[in-house]
Amino acid sequence: MDKFRLFPVEASTSAQQVDWLYFGLTAMMIFFIAVVFLPIIFFSIRYRRGSSADRSNPSSGSNLLESGWTLFPLVVGLGFFSWGAILYYHIERPPKETLQVQVVAKQWMWKLQHEEGKKEINELHVPLGRDITLTMTSQDVIHSFFVPAFRVKQDVVPGRYTTEWFHPTKLGEYHLFCAEYCGTNHSAMIGRVVVMRPEDYQEWLSTGETGQSIAIEGRRLFRERGCSGCHEGSPAIRAPVLEGVYGKQVPLASGEIVTADDQYLRDSILLPGKQISAGYENIMPSFSGHISEAEIMKIIAYLKSINAQGPAGQ
Repeated sequence: MDKFRLFPVEASTSAQQVDWLYFGLTAMMIFFIAVVFLPIIFFSIRYRRGSSADRSNPSSGSNLLESGWTLFPLVVGLGFFSWGAILYYHIERPPKETLQVQVVAKQWMWKLQHEEGKKEINELHVPLGRDITLTMTSQDVIHSFFVPAFRVKQDVVPGRYTTEWFHPTKLGEYHLFCAEYCGTNHSAMIGRVVVMRPEDYQEWLSTGETGQSIAIEGRRLFRERGCSGCHEGSPAIRAPVLEGVYGKQVPLASGEIVTADDQYLRDSILLPGKQISAGYENIMPSFSGHISEAEIMKIIAYLKSINAQGPAGQ
């Protein structure tokens, strides 16, 4: 682990951009503090009571000066706002082709699983120079996944999915914290992110308990939980066929049109009456309390993998 330092090492593509924005904001604040308080100090001394300063014929004001100290801060403020907005957009929009990792937070630990099937607790191994996307949810209360060296932090919320991505640029081990107070042992909810050479990462993936890929595990759960009995073209029960549905526009009985993303699929499993597909009845039972968050994420990974040619693992 890195030793304590005033600023953590910059170990991702976002880190330097965030630091430059931080230093820019700091410089701006120092500048305006100087512009405001240095004249105050000067005039307090120069025109103190009893001083010999000439107080006759005071200035009546300057339109140029008034316009300047109004427009200049406005332009600077808008510039920093634009800079921050562009950086925020970059951090919050993961690239299309990334390594996927599922994260389930609970008091007081991080449970992670790579799409190849490898599982970890309070540790995340990733290859150098690859984009990594985390799909995260909480099993109990709000947590926050924070890696200071990558300058990324994202709340992990029960009942919904949040994403976080980073592109590691330096080999090493980096601190992982929960940055949201989550209970008595919040301070113990720590871990590490290990950035490895790509060849070492591939070797690590194949050692120890590897298991099946998330999509294949999801396919098994899809059938064990009885989902396939209705959603794979059952002649007895009329239910939407799920092949190729992920990412598509779905018309609802209410007249709305929604995108079949992770959140929509999760809600359809736990709250089937919330968004009923147009042309279908509300006959699906709720799986709330009968399936874990990790299992839901695996089923969703399987549904993502389904295409017109058939499901993954066949």
